[in-house]
Amino acid sequence: MNDQANSVDERYATTPATLTSWSRQDTTWMLGLFGTAIGAGTLFLPINAGLGGFWPLVILALLAFPMTFFAHRGLTRFVLSGREGSDITDVVEEHFGLKAGAAITLLYFFAIFPILLVYSVALTNTLTSFMEHQLHMAPPPRAILSLVLILGLMAIVRCGQGVIVKAMSVLVYPFVAALLLLAVSLIPNWNGAFFASASEGMPLPAFFKTLWLAIPVMVFSFNHSPIISAFAVDQKRVYGPQAERKSSGILAMAHSMMVLTVMFFCFSCVLALSPADLAAAKAQNISILSYLANHFQTPVIAYAAPLIALVAITKSFLGHYIGASEGFQGLIVKSLRGRNRSMSAKWLERCTALFMVLTCWVVATFNPSILGMIETMGGPIIACLLFLMPMYAIRRVPSLRQYSGQASNVFVVLIGLIALSAIVFSVMP
Repeated sequence: MNDQANSVDERYATTPATLTSWSRQDTTWMLGLFGTAIGAGTLFLPINAGLGGFWPLVILALLAFPMTFFAHRGLTRFVLSGREGSDITDVVEEHFGLKAGAAITLLYFFAIFPILLVYSVALTNTLTSFMEHQLHMAPPPRAILSLVLILGLMAIVRCGQGVIVKAMSVLVYPFVAALLLLAVSLIPNWNGAFFASASEGMPLPAFFKTLWLAIPVMVFSFNHSPIISAFAVDQKRVYGPQAERKSSGILAMAHSMMVLTVMFFCFSCVLALSPADLAAAKAQNISILSYLANHFQTPVIAYAAPLIALVAITKSFLGHYIGASEGFQGLIVKSLRGRNRSMSAKWLERCTALFMVLTCWVVATFNPSILGMIETMGGPIIACLLFLMPMYAIRRVPSLRQYSGQASNVFVVLIGLIALSAIVFSVMP
């Protein structure tokens, strides 16, 4: 027992020196966070954010870093406040009790799992379209294609969380390179149409309404809450008491990379098109890459668009799987505990994998139209879990009160309430 304690003390004693350097593991997690956040939603962001006009887009760009960094830092601090090795479902139960823990675990699962289903459908649709239109070949039956894709992703998942994060970090490189190359290639097509909307002005009520409804678009375009729990648990395992300081540095680097890359891509796309083009892309319900390929008749973009989308969806699927499986396993454990029963970790992993494969395969095969509504319904839950719950915990949990009284807390709550109200307003008939 003393040897174990001494080894723990030695590991913590080396922490201050480790904090001053940047390790390969830090880079892997930085890219993993980036990979979870920047997915298929990025390809629709220029359309949704650009439609509001010049000044709302500029303000959203300025808000992008603080709204994403402070919110995810708050959620990371919340997970770090739990016992060693506790994920978000355990920490909620630890701080708020069994009933609240079970309820929030259920919400956590239903906030992430529908997005996983959406990515299963999107991956199948994108590959089918690519095979038909670019490769000019008949795709296999949808049931077979979707099963092969999901089993391929599950093969990565079965290798463990470390492999998932590493796979996502590897996929980030071609994705970022492709986004930046496309953004640069659009520079010759920049025109003054979008700047003209800035000089025309906008009535203040319309301006604030545009900004209000665009906040959720930015929030969920940079959302990577599904992987935050696993990130925080690993940081606590490696850095011990200094995990908060180190994780904040990694989050800051990841969010800087996200904002600079995505907003440059977003502005480049918007400046290459007119407001009427953006409205047309919105009406056609296609990604910005698909619209650019059709608009400029560029074969390179026609081939690059689906490939970039496939990489983006794959990255996000893997990142969201970590959160969805965490929530599903939390539900099973809490359900069995209520009946004084338990399940081994091995069987828990097997049940989770089987459930995920079957549900993702069935939904991807049948391609139901209800998925959009399910994803929209998950929005308010994500807003509550990401923005409001950690700030509430700071006021209630003794170990988190050291972070109270900060102006960033008020900012996070305000953005969370704005996002929540805008989502509710947008889904009202």
